[in-house]
Amino acid sequence: MTGTRYAGKLARLRAGSYRKGDFMIADAKDSDVTGGVHATGAARAADGRPVGPRTRPEFLKQIRTVIDQDVVDIMLTSAGNLEALHQSRAFDGRAIQPAFRGNETTCVWGNIRGGSYAATPSRPFRGADLDFAPGNLCLYSVTFNNDTESDARALEAYATFRREARTARVKHFLEVFNPNRADAVAGNDLGAFVTDSIIRLLASLTTAERPEFLKVNYNGPEALQQLARHDPSMVIGVLGGAGATHRDTFELIAQSERHGARIALFGRKINQAEDQCCLIAWMRRVADSEVTPEEAVRGYHADLARSKKISDRSLDEDLQVTADVLRHDITRNTV
Repeated sequence: MTGTRYAGKLARLRAGSYRKGDFMIADAKDSDVTGGVHATGAARAADGRPVGPRTRPEFLKQIRTVIDQDVVDIMLTSAGNLEALHQSRAFDGRAIQPAFRGNETTCVWGNIRGGSYAATPSRPFRGADLDFAPGNLCLYSVTFNNDTESDARALEAYATFRREARTARVKHFLEVFNPNRADAVAGNDLGAFVTDSIIRLLASLTTAERPEFLKVNYNGPEALQQLARHDPSMVIGVLGGAGATHRDTFELIAQSERHGARIALFGRKINQAEDQCCLIAWMRRVADSEVTPEEAVRGYHADLARSKKISDRSLDEDLQVTADVLRHDITRNTV
């Protein structure tokens, strides 16, 4: 990790020396572990139009394009693809931290055609073998469903992983998904349930076992603020979630940073973009408070037009905030 932007920023964050430019952006290009032909997203023609699902070589080429831009702080991929990227020396001369997905809970198996795994309570599963780890940092994910048996099983699997990771000298960051069972928690208690579950989990971990940082759903200002305030030594990141408007993408960065997050990890929101590198450049400017989310949407569309690329949505459509959790904060700050 030495020599990466990630290492320097993480050190300053842990020292309480957060400054402009230290908010981290991660490109989560690990969607292939969710399964299937469509998991890698749509390939794009020169004019930006989607032209069918990316093949693995096309997906790797897109990942290398983002690495060559050298703006994101972390590039997260599947173990198999990270090995391929290292073999092609993709990270040489770049300040990006490589990372691989260390497990894939069953709730993310959503791209299997005809499958219904996401509809059943998530259970732990780990495809990557740490004896063949292609890097020194990986993601481990846990899903709590407010069920004693399934949640205890998830915690036991995480404990086993931590022991193996120490032996393999692989560090990890921890992703805690919201429950995938629709009736697991009452809507008003969702953020509190996830926050309390994380705090309880971390309480038993010594320094040697703790994750490098957390990756959680943005469940609104209060839940994020509580988590960030409870233990300032733990760096909090937010996950991007489902693809949506680019205004949603930029708002998520701005709002989560304002309420205590220091990392944003985006999968579909980047992978589905008409021009991924252009979107990332504007994400960086939002994170650094150089532009507002609305200005970023307008700037991104102007860049697409200059490149003669066709946008998936009209500018008016793309300026809409579609996520309720993001609308709430905008309304509160404009009253």
